[in-house]
Amino acid sequence: MPHFLSILALTSLAFSAGSASAQDIADTIYTGGPILTINDEAPTAEAVAVKDGRILSVGTLTDVMAQQGDETEIFDLEGRTMVPGFIDSHGHVVFGGLQALSANLLAPPDGEVTDIESLQNTLLDWVEENSAAVEEAGVIIGFGYDNAQLAEQRHPTREDLDAVSDQLPIIIVHQSGHIGVANSKTLEIVGYDASTKDPTGGIIQRGAGGEPNGVLEEYAFFGALVPVLSQLGPEAFAAFAVAGSELWASFGYTTGQDGRSSGSSVETLKAMASEGRIPIDVVAYPDVLEAREYISENVSREYDNGIRVGGCKLTIDGSPQGFTALRDRPYYDPIGDYPAGYAGYAAVTMEKVQEAVNWCFENNIQIITHANGEGASDMLIAALHAARDQYGDPGNRPVLIHGQFLREDQVDAYKELGVFMSLFPMHTFYWGDWHRDRTVGPVNAENISPTGWLVQRDMMFGSHHDAPVAFPDSMRILDATVTRRTRSGDILGPHQRVDVVTALKALTIWPAWQHFEEDEKGSIEVGKLADFVLLAQDPTAIDPEKLDENRVVATIKENDVIFEASGETKEGNIRMSPFMSDPVTAHMFLHAMYQGTGVEAPWLQRPAYRFP
Repeated sequence: MPHFLSILALTSLAFSAGSASAQDIADTIYTGGPILTINDEAPTAEAVAVKDGRILSVGTLTDVMAQQGDETEIFDLEGRTMVPGFIDSHGHVVFGGLQALSANLLAPPDGEVTDIESLQNTLLDWVEENSAAVEEAGVIIGFGYDNAQLAEQRHPTREDLDAVSDQLPIIIVHQSGHIGVANSKTLEIVGYDASTKDPTGGIIQRGAGGEPNGVLEEYAFFGALVPVLSQLGPEAFAAFAVAGSELWASFGYTTGQDGRSSGSSVETLKAMASEGRIPIDVVAYPDVLEAREYISENVSREYDNGIRVGGCKLTIDGSPQGFTALRDRPYYDPIGDYPAGYAGYAAVTMEKVQEAVNWCFENNIQIITHANGEGASDMLIAALHAARDQYGDPGNRPVLIHGQFLREDQVDAYKELGVFMSLFPMHTFYWGDWHRDRTVGPVNAENISPTGWLVQRDMMFGSHHDAPVAFPDSMRILDATVTRRTRSGDILGPHQRVDVVTALKALTIWPAWQHFEEDEKGSIEVGKLADFVLLAQDPTAIDPEKLDENRVVATIKENDVIFEASGETKEGNIRMSPFMSDPVTAHMFLHAMYQGTGVEAPWLQRPAYRFP
């Protein structure tokens, strides 16, 4: 028996060889390896035919080869597994480019920073390797340090960064993206001193005498980052957008998200896309508190050169691992100068939350809301209830982003409200041990990113990476969602684990629904876009404990190969290092800094091509 009858046969459109009309001749036929369609009606296939960037037929080799003509290309999968293109449930494409272009301060396995000294040495090495770019930009930027992974179990300070340079401004970004550290020069530039008051929704950490110690939380950090990045100029932000989109493509994403945009960042994406330099679709969600007019004028379900504004973003609280998320109870055992009973804080008032949610419901605009702690979810749930009571259900598919700490009654409330939950299971790997020991304790850590609760309730969900918080590593997401294994090897909440197919749906068809694109993307079905990912191994056929060793070997957008890994790919024996290791990200910072200086960067001029 064949794997299943083709979709065309099911719709009485089956063809015999040689009988297809001209309009039914495929441009490309994919075959030669496992094909996982993520279509429950027909979960596997032997072949897929594509014409004009859309899927023409799916099914048995015999049925699909009926669409072969003289000019049809046969794409031999060579034993590799084809799945639908991954859909980004939540990330930040433009600032993902910052991750690709700055000094890599991540801990193993994604970087080499394990203590303050190695952080300093990494910055120094990066400055030496990129001396021309640093001289041109006049700023040093590092991304991804995590105090939870440093031997000293603390944030670096201004003095630690001054030891790298006290002449150039330095700012380093915590892996959460919600905290940063500035050296003395940066603090001078942004005007933070002992007399500076903490901004609303942020904290300037201080030392003796009230002087800033360099550590900046939430809006205090954002207020420092913007003027420092502004020194880079618009060309650098254009390079960020390009680098981020190519980084996404390298991990199998054919649709990305820019989850807290500004109007200018969306316009940058549009400009680069008009030049053919953004290889994937990107859905942007500008900040509802800062760009409401821009959202109103630009929100659309239609793409313009692969870019569209899908709705708006609201941020209620901060980082759970950084102790700035708003809980409904005290943190378990936080490290730092925190008062007794400390439970985090909200970045905005309840009044602003309600106003933003009401505006979106009144105007039928999708709102995606960052709410990490239980206290933040309480605020969001109350606001959604009030908005629905006043405006009804406009069908705008509101989305919870993160929901790291949730009570089970809150999951029930989100289901009743029709909220799509975009969760962050990679926390179980990156910060699972930290959550167990410091943020929520061993009992509640079992239920961080509670995907199992959602499956029990027949709820769709998305699994995201929140890059640049983590690399947009789709296989790491898949692994974490299935195994929930921490860095130390512990398993957090075995009852929250899901099977591989469910985890794949959370990367494909369910986030496609989240973005109102389920009819176009997310599964391999007739009529949908020919967006595919080729994996070295079949994720449903390998040991689940080895899912993170699988790799993306090619990404295909509407039948164009937009990424192809270098090296041997058939056995999956080479895993691409996600940072500055191949043409997708190599030398990106130099390109960003050299734009406009007359120095060419040909490594970025890699047009999409059709696989022969």
